[in-house]
Amino acid sequence: MFRNILVVCVGNICRSPTAEILLRNALASSTIAVTSAGLGARVGESMEPAARQVLEEHGHSAQAFTARQITPDIVNESDLVLVMEKEHVNQVLKIASHARGKVFLLGKWQSDREIQDPYRQGKAAFIHAHALIEAAVCSWAQRLGH
Repeated sequence: MFRNILVVCVGNICRSPTAEILLRNALASSTIAVTSAGLGARVGESMEPAARQVLEEHGHSAQAFTARQITPDIVNESDLVLVMEKEHVNQVLKIASHARGKVFLLGKWQSDREIQDPYRQGKAAFIHAHALIEAAVCSWAQRLGH
């Protein structure tokens, strides 16, 4: 049983907050808590404006979001850690080596698809990343029974 899911990217201002909000919404009928953090977080910042705009265009709000840095304690408190790129798995395991076995790609169910960082690449990149994140979130939600 998963109680706490952590979503990780680099800055915690684009991909992971998008996934956090979409997954929390998909699991709204459950007791599973979803949070996010960054490997090199822009601590205290709100979502990147283009990422927030795409999220809002899909009917979700990110007004209360603030970025935070991943720590060993955050990983310890998580039952499942979802990352955007294969290299992120290694970086999470450097922070918390005992997490092996609970760190997976968000795109695991899409043939281990990586979701590239849209930061500073224009709105089209954010739209593409959002679509990939949404598909991955739907697959995880189905497998988590929701």
